[in-house]
Amino acid sequence: MSSSKLDQIDRKVLDILQDNAKITNAQLSKEIGLSPAPTLERVKKLETSGIIQSYHAKLDPERVGLGVTTFVMVTLVGHKKQVTDSFVAKVNTIPEIIECHHITGDGDFLLKVISKDINSYQKLMLEVINEIEEVANTKTMVILSTFKESKALPIP
Repeated sequence: MSSSKLDQIDRKVLDILQDNAKITNAQLSKEIGLSPAPTLERVKKLETSGIIQSYHAKLDPERVGLGVTTFVMVTLVGHKKQVTDSFVAKVNTIPEIIECHHITGDGDFLLKVISKDINSYQKLMLEVINEIEEVANTKTMVILSTFKESKALPIP
């Protein structure tokens, strides 16, 4: 199912679910103007097509003891597929790395890393990330404040 096959009701369902994934089917059906059965059918269709991938609880990092968030630009030692695949496999085992993006520009990857505090972050960098043999160089940007952070996609 592509975005061109999404009708206005599908788009409204997606907007509502991105804002409140815990909404009941009854309430969702009221908001989109359909009865509950066709509403549930649309949601199931969006799930099985892969447009809706999952549902999550958004946590407050500070309230769970995670006070430092950084972006780390990583340059690899080479660009062969084996090097990239090995790096990605290792990154996927590190829970503090919450995002990993293959990028263009000065670096090869951009990581979003979350840690308890600056000491924990430093230890993670020195003892884990910089010890990955495929890593040639890292450059860290510490997030001081966040003014916008949305997981909601603008539905075209």
